[in-house]
Amino acid sequence: MPIVEPVIRPPAEAGSFLLQVTVGCSSNTCSFCGAYIEKKYRVKDKEEILGDIAAGARSRPRTRRVFLLDGDALSADDLLLTEVLNNLRESFPALTRVSSYANGYNISRRDITSLRNLRENRLNLIYIGLESGSRKVLERCSKSSSAEEMVRSVRRCAEAGIKSSVIVLLGLGGRKYSGQHVSETARALNLMQPAYLSFLSVMLIPGTRLHNQARKGEFIELDSREILIEARDILKNLNLERTVFRSNHASNYLPLQGRLPRDRERLLMDIERALAGDITLRPDFLRGL
Repeated sequence: MPIVEPVIRPPAEAGSFLLQVTVGCSSNTCSFCGAYIEKKYRVKDKEEILGDIAAGARSRPRTRRVFLLDGDALSADDLLLTEVLNNLRESFPALTRVSSYANGYNISRRDITSLRNLRENRLNLIYIGLESGSRKVLERCSKSSSAEEMVRSVRRCAEAGIKSSVIVLLGLGGRKYSGQHVSETARALNLMQPAYLSFLSVMLIPGTRLHNQARKGEFIELDSREILIEARDILKNLNLERTVFRSNHASNYLPLQGRLPRDRERLLMDIERALAGDITLRPDFLRGL
């Protein structure tokens, strides 16, 4: 069956086979997100999912990576997920990784045995949107999971052998809560110790509640310089032991990537050079393209 559009996937999954397990997002409350506004959430029928796998196996038999759509495929129950994962292993002999977006509450409702079972069936990686470590910021944007719940979720996944790619949304606190956003986000990341970390930047998407708040003056968007300062200050306060870091999404003004803690000083130096005007920033009209 055709994928129900529109869909989004992480940049790192550009070459992956996209398998839609759920349509939309089981939460769909975040004020900044416009990805699933027009979609009614549902878990796809098993027969439909298995049919998509069979079609993929015929067209892409050498597939090594699979990404489970939509917003949180882990909202499906373990019985369905296990059958889907087993079918993927049988259908794609070269399969090395299955990954998915996940909300904190869909991890925290599972015990360690359940997560280990998913890992044994080749679910290797989850992408989880921390967005901010600040309770105030998360409440204002109606995030369904608290920072504490997301920290527990990432740590529990690590215990089960599932890696986490954590997403931070620079500028989400606006000017009013920028300092709190920075300090509490760094604190949450230090507790998480994620395998992968990505910085994205807030983009005001028409039709979202955040866009409407900005038009009313209830949310003051940060400019490019203020976004870079947030990135710099979070990086300065990180004490990560072994994390791959990327800030090269289309929403970012300055593409960055490296390994933490090894490359932190180089990354900070690049940000300082950009703040001094020695590095050209991505123009606003190119962000999101």
